[in-house]
Amino acid sequence: MKKTEAGDQAGGDMSRAGVNAVPSQVSAEGKTRSEVARLLLEQGPMTAVVVAEQLGISPAAVRRHLDALLADGEAETRDAPRRGPRGRGRPAKLFLLTEAGRARFGHAYDDLAVSAIRFLAEHAGEDAVRAFAEQRIEKLVGPHRSAITGSSDPATRAEALATALTREGYAASTRQVGALNSQKEAPGLGQNVGAQLCQHHCPVAHVAAEFPQLCEAETEAFAELLGTHVQRLATIARGDSACTTHVPATAGPPAHPEPVRTVPSGRTARIPNGGKPA
Repeated sequence: MKKTEAGDQAGGDMSRAGVNAVPSQVSAEGKTRSEVARLLLEQGPMTAVVVAEQLGISPAAVRRHLDALLADGEAETRDAPRRGPRGRGRPAKLFLLTEAGRARFGHAYDDLAVSAIRFLAEHAGEDAVRAFAEQRIEKLVGPHRSAITGSSDPATRAEALATALTREGYAASTRQVGALNSQKEAPGLGQNVGAQLCQHHCPVAHVAAEFPQLCEAETEAFAELLGTHVQRLATIARGDSACTTHVPATAGPPAHPEPVRTVPSGRTARIPNGGKPA
């Protein structure tokens, strides 16, 4: 009986040890993979054998981590240059990080962009910043102009603009707001009829937080493309969950001004429909 109890206890201890070992193993795997990635960052391209020698682990373990980096799109391979006479067999594979792989170590692109635009503002003035913002948005949406302006309906154009923005990395969508018969039932609500264009991601939000000219030029470009007055309801740069733009169903300015709210910079943002994103 004692032997059985002792065996059960030992088995339970082993079971608990196995359970407790899983997080440590996962943590160790992640640490080693990061070491492999960092070595490729600092010394790559390099072969799996060289990586194993540098880190002091087995080639089989290194290949497992390299395969995982390849599967995640964080690494890629290319053939190593041959030295001496061409021999039999496949050339050795060199492993190197992709842009996605380098991203795990962080970038300072936002800080660089802010510094560059600050320099532009200081040495060339606010007009130069404005011109830069306008040129940037034109290069972004210009290639999609014909697809966006193919319809005369602002809501249809908004959908095409959302598709174009999504292709450019802004994760955009649209939704209809109000009702077309609301003007008959309640004439005062006509200004809220239309669509909301929502950008759920903004690659330049950090920069736009300091330089609102980027958002302003974007809004003006949207109005020109959609052929109607638009109103920016919210922006990620100001801390909102999405950049939301109201697109009225008919061209021209709204019948009545919407309520506004003051933002930290002293500017105001119009918020019909509560500024809720699509």
